[in-house]
Amino acid sequence: MNFPSKLIEDAVTEISRLPGIGKKTALRLALHLLKQHEAHTEALSLALTRMRQEVKYCKICHNIADEEECSICKSHRRDGSVICVVEDMRDVLAIENTNQFSGKYHVLGGVISPIHGIGPEELRIESLISRIDSGVNSEPIKEIILALSATMEGDTTSFYLAKRLKDKAVKVSTIARGIPVGGELEFTDEVTLGRSILTRINYSSE
Repeated sequence: MNFPSKLIEDAVTEISRLPGIGKKTALRLALHLLKQHEAHTEALSLALTRMRQEVKYCKICHNIADEEECSICKSHRRDGSVICVVEDMRDVLAIENTNQFSGKYHVLGGVISPIHGIGPEELRIESLISRIDSGVNSEPIKEIILALSATMEGDTTSFYLAKRLKDKAVKVSTIARGIPVGGELEFTDEVTLGRSILTRINYSSE
């Protein structure tokens, strides 16, 4: 692709690094930004810069946050006795959009995947164990919901976690299989995901 400007070419190159964005789409976006009022482009640039520099990860659940603790962990209206374990923050957003879950979360930061060199030690499993052992603000944790994608990696991670939690005084459940096998949580429609949370079942690692 030939560009009339090196500046445009550089912009297209950077935009096309985003997932799902090819060179043609990147060019269309770059030209769109070029046509906008300068203040709009500057606002976008500032928002992206501030996001990169200032967004934090909650010290309790590891979800994205503006402060050391996310709004969900700080909320006294959430049920701290129920922890929903998810792969990443996109799954938190997906479940929150169902309005069917009032507990709190724990973001693992991935799933066990030997083929990609990801073992249990790369995930935030130990901090989950610590949360269970210490409770949440002196409130004992009674249930752990394994809300991981219905993939081989997700099932492997759920099995590992269930084994680790076997001797803990907590109920371990998993979302119902309204989620299609091989499906990613973030792409599941809100009604199906909401029902899967409500109709969760006990998880057995046997």
